Amino acid sequence: MQRIAALTGNEAAAEAMRQIEPDVVAAYPITPQTELMQKFAQFVADGIVKTEVVLVESEHSAMSACVGACAAGARVMTATSSQGLALMWEIVYIAASTRLPIVMTVVNRALSAPINIHCDHSDSMGCRDSGWIQLYSENPQEVYDNVVQAVRIAEHPDVLLPVMPTLDGFIISHTLERVETLADDAVKKFIGEWRPAYPLLDVDHPITFGALDLQDYYFEHKKQQAEAMTRAKEVILAIGKEYGKLTGRGYGFFDEYRTDDAEYIILCLGSAAGTVKSVVDELRNRGRKVGVLKLRVFRPFPDGELARAIGHARAIAVLDRAEGFNAVGGPLAPEVKSALYKKSDADVCNYVYGLGGRDLSPVMIRSVFDDLAEGRADARQAIHLGVRE
Repeated sequence: MQRIAALTGNEAAAEAMRQIEPDVVAAYPITPQTELMQKFAQFVADGIVKTEVVLVESEHSAMSACVGACAAGARVMTATSSQGLALMWEIVYIAASTRLPIVMTVVNRALSAPINIHCDHSDSMGCRDSGWIQLYSENPQEVYDNVVQAVRIAEHPDVLLPVMPTLDGFIISHTLERVETLADDAVKKFIGEWRPAYPLLDVDHPITFGALDLQDYYFEHKKQQAEAMTRAKEVILAIGKEYGKLTGRGYGFFDEYRTDDAEYIILCLGSAAGTVKSVVDELRNRGRKVGVLKLRVFRPFPDGELARAIGHARAIAVLDRAEGFNAVGGPLAPEVKSALYKKSDADVCNYVYGLGGRDLSPVMIRSVFDDLAEGRADARQAIHLGVRE
């Protein structure tokens, strides 16, 4: 039995955390994540959950406390944004490399400078090679669903990697929408108990943790970590399917919207998908064969599945809500181009949009489809959509 509530994206994540009831949450407030942790801390203060909340003096300390608690054997969660994630940088690699299944919700926000509190994906994209699984959400419902599934994915014995569910700051985090939530016991049953194989607090079976690892074994450990990310693909699909049977909302690597016969396709992450879908409907009514693919899972990257889904298109526009500063474009487009290499004849164009919270309007999306149809999109270099020249 599912319940219906009006929740913001932050509240949806906090509600999922309440139902998961992790052993430890260590966090430091930062806009626009603050509401999420404030809501969860209120659950703890009211005695609704028994989680140990660790209030620290910085995000670096927050992730350090998460690593320590998870290594000790606790189920651990946290949340952050922007510069807070940047301040965790050193420790997010340690969390992944020591195979600790921490779940951290990232409320996407632009990185400084200049100071900006609004949404883009520069924070989570900066972590794309850190060994964390990344799930992107279109709306508060997907935030709730992704946070619940993230626990199962992270703790699966074939994976044991940290997971980063994300949501667009202010666009999703502070938008009130209809959200269907599971009953508390259904969530508890779905995620199960966390039984770590080698907890530090098991004093009867002492282990070495975080030892020096030079030329002799470091390479082997990195390969094992990479193999775990590969295995995560199968686990993500299985858990998404199981969650679908429970809720009626199944999840895969991506969501295809009117792409089957589409000649021109936009690929994007997060909240932009909703606006693109509305433009797709409008253009379809005019007889134009257009579609949108919303990528949910960015790490691990579903290259083969993506090529099979959209490789038939004449042209594809990849929307990046982050600048790569690589003189080519955003971080998502090269991954898509690599996935389609020798598997598709489609032209792949890159558009950087929405930095620092800049709006993505239907007019802009129509212009992208027009560019694709009329061969105006430059396939070699990114176009900055909506920027004043």
